Amino acid sequence: MNKIFLSTIMGLTTLALVNAAETQTQPETGKPAPDFSLTTGDGSQVSLKDYRGKWVVLYFYPKDFTSGCTMEAHNFQRDLTKYEGAGAVILGVSVDTAQSHKDFCAKEGLNFKLLADPDAKVSTEYGSIMDYKGSKLAARNTFIINPKGDIAKVYTGVKPAEHSEQVLKDLAELKKS
Repeated sequence: MNKIFLSTIMGLTTLALVNAAETQTQPETGKPAPDFSLTTGDGSQVSLKDYRGKWVVLYFYPKDFTSGCTMEAHNFQRDLTKYEGAGAVILGVSVDTAQSHKDFCAKEGLNFKLLADPDAKVSTEYGSIMDYKGSKLAARNTFIINPKGDIAKVYTGVKPAEHSEQVLKDLAELKKS
């Protein structure tokens, strides 16, 4: 009887966490992107306002060195010259440490900035946080931010395999408007 009770409680708790993650509010399209300042893998500080005048692809991902996150990062790296040609920068954010980002970039040959959000403050502000086995991780969401600093496009529940191609297509369309 205790096992059934415990299983029921665990199931309800999981459901509540899933529902909480699904009901998070991301910044709205057309509204100013929340500014932030985070540490990169090389130890420097990066603020969103540093990129005014450029398009920014701000992507949140769960964890360095995991299969989906590595695939997503590789695809952004593969397409980096296309983003640069479009006047866009890529910034990745997770709750990993700056040292983890440094190691991840070195191992995977990544040449764009990964930002450490170990207290999950920025991830939470962007409605991109989830609970996984008692730990907070960034949810796989992406934001295209226009040169004025406004949210131009929001992606939630991103599929890593085709995401970079979709962002490039949407970026091209957004630049036409």
